Amino acid sequence: MNLFQQLLLAPAALGLLAPIAAQAADVSSLSGASAASAYSAQQDTDAFRAWQSQNQVTSVAQFSDVQPTDWAYQALSNLVERYGCVAGYPESTFKGKQALSRFEAAALLNACLDRVTEVTDELRRLQKEFSKELAVLKGRVSGLEAKVGKLEATQFSTTTKLQGDTYWSLGGVGFGSATNGAPMSTNGTAFNSSKYGGTTFNYDLRLNLSTSFTGKDLLYTRLRSGNYKGSGFEGTPYKAAGLDRAYPGSTATTGGSTVGNDTFYLDRLYYRFPVGKEFTFVVGPKMRNNEALAITPFYYGDVSILNYMGMFGAPGVYNKATGGGAAVIWKQDVKKGKPFFAAAVNFVAPNAYAADTTTAGGIMNNNSQSNLLIQAGYQAAQWKATFGWRYGQCGQVVSNANGSTNAAGTLEACPLTATNNFNNSTVDSNSFALGLAWTPKKNGTIVPSISAGWGYSAYNQTGILAGVSSTSTVQSSSGQLKATNIAATQSWTVALQWKDAFIKGNSAGMAFGQPSFVTSLRNGATPQDGNYAWEWWYKFQVTDNISVSPAIFYLSNPSSAGAATGGTNNTGANVLGALVAAQFKF
Repeated sequence: MNLFQQLLLAPAALGLLAPIAAQAADVSSLSGASAASAYSAQQDTDAFRAWQSQNQVTSVAQFSDVQPTDWAYQALSNLVERYGCVAGYPESTFKGKQALSRFEAAALLNACLDRVTEVTDELRRLQKEFSKELAVLKGRVSGLEAKVGKLEATQFSTTTKLQGDTYWSLGGVGFGSATNGAPMSTNGTAFNSSKYGGTTFNYDLRLNLSTSFTGKDLLYTRLRSGNYKGSGFEGTPYKAAGLDRAYPGSTATTGGSTVGNDTFYLDRLYYRFPVGKEFTFVVGPKMRNNEALAITPFYYGDVSILNYMGMFGAPGVYNKATGGGAAVIWKQDVKKGKPFFAAAVNFVAPNAYAADTTTAGGIMNNNSQSNLLIQAGYQAAQWKATFGWRYGQCGQVVSNANGSTNAAGTLEACPLTATNNFNNSTVDSNSFALGLAWTPKKNGTIVPSISAGWGYSAYNQTGILAGVSSTSTVQSSSGQLKATNIAATQSWTVALQWKDAFIKGNSAGMAFGQPSFVTSLRNGATPQDGNYAWEWWYKFQVTDNISVSPAIFYLSNPSSAGAATGGTNNTGANVLGALVAAQFKF
């Protein structure tokens, strides 16, 4: 049906002609019949338009007798406001219920068709004027349609998005003086410098597959590779020197096998889905407890440097346990930007894949090395407060503690031999965390966001060291605490971060604190453990997908040397690290 036919039929179908005619009985003192006769007799369109323009209205609201509840209100509104071809009576009435003569109908239809013809002529003129541009656009649209069709035929998946992230670092670590042994002894200054002090160029690569079946759920798969094993940043000989992105690290394993350099492994695999407006469930064979929290405790973390600084000051609670597990997250349903309460509980068993419950496998048994983490908190527009508790079975260490062989790094070790009274022993821990963070209302000021966290861990090792006395030796030959004599540890971190530092998009940060240090011994002696960690960085946001971040960090006595029963003046080697990190997202 062409445009003329549509215009001709539409008014009749809608019944618009009856209520729309302007009768001349009330227009310029003429009766309806004489007005129509005068128009028919003169057959002068220009004269009719002049007559019509005297009584033309621009809005249907100008008619005092037309209400929005009238059945033809919308049709009349369209003709008045879109086409301008309806006239009224001088007293601002329309008289929609009054009969319409054939002459009046012809006059109205002719006026509306004239307006449509004007619009059509204008469109033809514009089409002719911009014919070249329209031809170019038509060709581009056709080309895009062809490309879209080709992509749809060869696309990876209709439900999955692939995102990449690679992190490069160039740098090294240096070791300061140590007084707890000869320079070339294990952990001596010269020994560490020669074995771990070289400058290295390393990478960490993550390929993230995000799949959604409903638009609200997420099936997350991450493949990962790197070559940090053997570098000074992997966490050897001191775990506190390990970078967050150092993969594989000195203890990285998957499926019970040690991860090697330049080899891809499955790093994450879990499914996240909402239930109602306030609950979210997470389940998977490769999930991490830190990634299933109700509230992230810190505002810090634009750049990942030291692994410890990403544990919110409480590595005993937020220990990054990874394995098979499940989580339930509750978040109060409020309007966006309003304060809310939230809570989460998650369970993770790192060796959930293994069936051998006599060593370190299974779920919900005495030797499964499982973690139960509960977190609750409150978050407002500029601040948040969190509380966390974690119960850990044997085999779950307080992550990123000090030297790899000292007590704070090997706590909760499972007693698997008869000499350790396996059948009569209990090895587990209860850890607590408090977090408080504040961020300024605007970025780009000299005032940074401030995040603070504190952690405490208590260890139950019944039956492991029977008869330990205050005079018992609590140091190993290298001057480090024995794990089986430790009753409690603490930790804390304060982190500052400046958004839009100097230049919009850039950021700067500094964090300092104490990784896990021993505060109580089972034999009643007073430990004199002390160690500190600092990091500083500045992030240059080169493009939306590329950033470069120079950073330095310093560790004071990371091996906890000198923490003997009565205390000594011995200290371990200090560590100074420097690197330039580049991150590419694609």
